[in-house]
Amino acid sequence: MQLDRIINVATVPMRSPFRYPGGKTWLIPYLRKWLASETRQRYGFVPIRPAHFVEPFAGGGSLSLAAVAENFVEHATMVEIDAVVAAVWQTILDEHEWEWLTNKILTFDLNFTNVEALLAQSLSTCKEQAFSTIVKNRVTRGGILAPGVGFIKQGEKGKGIKSRWYPETLARRIRNIAMMREQFTFIAGDGMAVLRTATDRADTIFFIDPPYTFKGKKAGTRLYTHTELDHEALFEQVSNLHSDFIMTYDDVDEIRLLARRYGFDTHTVSMKNTHHAKATELLIGPNLSWLRDPTMERNM
Repeated sequence: MQLDRIINVATVPMRSPFRYPGGKTWLIPYLRKWLASETRQRYGFVPIRPAHFVEPFAGGGSLSLAAVAENFVEHATMVEIDAVVAAVWQTILDEHEWEWLTNKILTFDLNFTNVEALLAQSLSTCKEQAFSTIVKNRVTRGGILAPGVGFIKQGEKGKGIKSRWYPETLARRIRNIAMMREQFTFIAGDGMAVLRTATDRADTIFFIDPPYTFKGKKAGTRLYTHTELDHEALFEQVSNLHSDFIMTYDDVDEIRLLARRYGFDTHTVSMKNTHHAKATELLIGPNLSWLRDPTMERNM
């Protein structure tokens, strides 16, 4: 596979219970190549086999899930500051609660009346918030979770609000994650704070995908409650890491300038979403020469 060819999201395994624009499932083929022993040995990356994968802005967690499920790392830490998203991960990774969540999904009669009643409820427990979040993510336009977003009207094959509701698939994904829960740590908190405490972890690698850009990310400004970030501070903090990392951003001049200022390598990659719309993303790291090496196209 050519490293610069367009990745079609529909061809990549889906493991996350979330759906939203800006998700990083399409980056999984690049993740595989980045973490492959062949790549890491050839380019002198340390460690050759990372023990720990950290995603400071986890969101849907697709990259952490892939890294663990495909046995590239022993453990992954996901960090998420948004409380409604965090509730989903806390529930799925709780040995006593994940099964309750799958049962709720499988038995919920999804229609406008029931959805409106659910989303209007005052939620008292983490697992109730998790269920509400999953339903909202599946019935709103683009999966957006921020206040004020409308429901899907037409949807896939004219199924309207039910067009993204696949209870059996969701239950299976949650069950699969729960079976790997010992390999995950979840932190409901600030990814920047985690980065500040992890600078000396040589056995750790980082995937850093802030859901906001310099001018307001195409997906981030209304996806989450938290949409502001000091990008310069993030770049400065990442420059202090003693570990390998990849950062992703929209490809804008201001971000390229920050990358140059801190001596980072950059490479633009392309993707095609499930609606066949093409988009580009800027990858940033200490050394991305493997992305430009024509001899490294296999096994991706």
